Amino acid sequence: MLGPRQCTLSQVAPLTPPLVLVFGPVDPSGADGLPADAVTCARLGCHAVGAVTALTVQDTAGIEDIHPVSPELLDDQARCLLEDMPVQAIKMGGLYTAETASVAAQIAADYSQVPLVLHLGQRARPPADAVAEDEAGDLLAATLELVLPQTDLLVIEHLRLAQWQADGDIDIGEAPTPMHALLSAGAQWVLALGSPQRPGHYANLLLGPGGQTHTLPWQAPPDRNSDTGGVAAAAIAALLARGLDMPEAVRQGLAHAESCVAASFLPGMGRRIPNRISAP
Repeated sequence: MLGPRQCTLSQVAPLTPPLVLVFGPVDPSGADGLPADAVTCARLGCHAVGAVTALTVQDTAGIEDIHPVSPELLDDQARCLLEDMPVQAIKMGGLYTAETASVAAQIAADYSQVPLVLHLGQRARPPADAVAEDEAGDLLAATLELVLPQTDLLVIEHLRLAQWQADGDIDIGEAPTPMHALLSAGAQWVLALGSPQRPGHYANLLLGPGGQTHTLPWQAPPDRNSDTGGVAAAAIAALLARGLDMPEAVRQGLAHAESCVAASFLPGMGRRIPNRISAP
């Protein structure tokens, strides 16, 4: 018989893990988006809840079609969760329309005490026509004008920053680099992946308040690899949810992503998928 201070395991209330709200698409291949980010969060001791921004038709070779959700549906999903559970971090990626970016920005502003990691992905594919080009321009403008000022950390590949600058999509003004311009536009921290340091040498650069700069190791991903920035962004969001400060969360998040990418596998005829299950 149990004494007055004894109890069975079933009577012990389980601890609630840190919660991460993920805005992103449902990628049926599991290479990216909500399914993948949920695994990353779980590996790092967090529970992911999701606000679906789009449903995609895709396999490992690429995306065939994207079906964005309505702004109203995105707003309902996110607020329903946020009013029910206290999340410790938010990770955003895959905002496909200017309208959904506007909704995401308003939600982030209403929950400004929650750290937000914004991932803007790899270099964009060229628009198929003039309408698509206009929509892409509107999305970028809404993201930079509305979402970026709510962002604690922007994760972006150096190649995409270079593309924006070359195409005239961003005006850096008097800023010494595009990263500094993004800080001036409202981001607290900017992480540029694969930044060239000198011929043949690259690094991940973290730029923060007051010009704080951290140079972190970068490893070239295996050939035919899918986007790896999403792994890093999700890992960093999970680590922020666990209470780490930004530089340490970035350092550990990048190391975790590197392990996932190093163990990536090739399940189909297209790109490799980071192995989020076997990473430490």
